[in-house]
Amino acid sequence: MMPGRPGPPERTDGGQDDQMDSHAGQRDPDSALILEGIQALHIRMDELEGRHPADPADTADPASHTDPTSHPDPPGPAGPVGPAGFAGPAGRGGRFGGGRFGLGFVPAWRRPTEGEARWQVSVAVAAAVALQFPLPGRLVLLHPDWLLPALEGLLLLALVMANPRRINRESRALRLLGLTLAAILSLANAFSVARLIIGLVNGTEGNTAGPLLVTGGAIWLTNVIVFGLWYWEFDRGGPVARANADRMYPDFLFAQMTSPHLAPPDWEPAFADYLYLSFTNAAAFSPTDVLPLSRWSKLAMTAQATVSILTVALVVARAVNILR
Repeated sequence: MMPGRPGPPERTDGGQDDQMDSHAGQRDPDSALILEGIQALHIRMDELEGRHPADPADTADPASHTDPTSHPDPPGPAGPVGPAGFAGPAGRGGRFGGGRFGLGFVPAWRRPTEGEARWQVSVAVAAAVALQFPLPGRLVLLHPDWLLPALEGLLLLALVMANPRRINRESRALRLLGLTLAAILSLANAFSVARLIIGLVNGTEGNTAGPLLVTGGAIWLTNVIVFGLWYWEFDRGGPVARANADRMYPDFLFAQMTSPHLAPPDWEPAFADYLYLSFTNAAAFSPTDVLPLSRWSKLAMTAQATVSILTVALVVARAVNILR
């Protein structure tokens, strides 16, 4: 340095840098404590709801936060994440974890099962066959009147003999036999509906209120059973395809699919569920708690509601007019 020449100015911010480093060193432990507190709060909420985090990465030490009251589910086949987000591959529990809905839980309707019982659909089809006997001869498709119910009874007997207890075995012949039975029931009931509506419009049908109500009620109930049978036959490929879990995406969304914690772990849709769907659609003329997802299911429910509206409106209107 030259004598008399002023030197470089001294730095006065060294103390500020040290102070900022000191504050940063204080903030890092505080941030870590806040994050740990948030993680502990989430873990406690999961424990109170009886579930574990869906992914080990959600916690820093997942093994230290195991719910002692939960019971691991038995290992099952892993499947892709479903529409409701609760069935997933191994190691993923979706939004349900721990307890009954633990890691790897797959609901019964998403995995292979032993198949549903035969008796429900057999009783319903037998009722539909029996409901054809009260119909007047002019509303029957084939004559003599007993010919068509006898044919339907033989087809039902063949199906029962093929799968007497559980519907878990199917061939092309059995599938064709079941669809043929549903088609014959539908054709016979459609003919009765058409003849009844034409007769009511022309004034040639329904001269007495009592027999008219019986006829209309029998046709309406047959319509409910027939469409319930179609829904049951085609949802996810049919009963055997559902038992084998061949198709992932359902055609009808039941409440148990979106809220599996409200149903037993082995729940899957059976014929009674489809019969209930058909009844509510025929009575309310719209979906209630079961939603159609595919296009064919929406069109089928539209057709059923149309037939139901025409039958109920015309029969009731004619009966009231007669009673007056």
